[in-house]
Amino acid sequence: MRSPPFPTFVRAFYTLSNFTTATSHFFAHSSAQLRAFAPTSNRITVLESMPTIPFLGSLFSTSASNSKEMADYPVKKSDDEWQAILNKEQFRILREKGTEAPYTGAYDKHHPSSGVYECAACNAPLYKATHKFKSGCGWPAYFDSIPGAVVRHTDKTFGMSRTEILCANCGGHLGHVFKGEGYPTPTDERHCVNSVSLRFTEEEEGSAGDK
Repeated sequence: MRSPPFPTFVRAFYTLSNFTTATSHFFAHSSAQLRAFAPTSNRITVLESMPTIPFLGSLFSTSASNSKEMADYPVKKSDDEWQAILNKEQFRILREKGTEAPYTGAYDKHHPSSGVYECAACNAPLYKATHKFKSGCGWPAYFDSIPGAVVRHTDKTFGMSRTEILCANCGGHLGHVFKGEGYPTPTDERHCVNSVSLRFTEEEEGSAGDK
């Protein structure tokens, strides 16, 4: 029997994970990051994956930042304040470190020639349109960020060492960054970012962000 295309498999797995997660109140807000492998242009690309079934979610989820870490960001808001300005999906991803389904994000196949991608939570400029490239991984990919706009934290969940990326202005979760995958970019890095964490503006300078 012929195997289905990898994107179809990923979407089906994501749908199944949402169903199984909904059956358990305890895991209703859990999310996970898996390292998946998919052939792209005759090579292997490491993918940032999606929320998965509950027991795996407890193993692979990105570690939440503690209150001391969050206090170091210029923009400080309580969960109630964030929930008042973010929709449910934005809050899940930006504040609870969730992940959107692959190949579904508004900016996955968005490739403008100019403009800026801002943080959807605080409007701080994060990436220029010229930083974006086609990776085929299912999420928006950038080879670099605006200087000082993104901070990195080591994520050692389940014995893996990954690098989480967050908005330097508010601490909102963006995704993870991977290096050394062989993409023909100036940095050989891939910032794998959730579309939900972003907002695009055609103004090249972007806004200054909330204070």
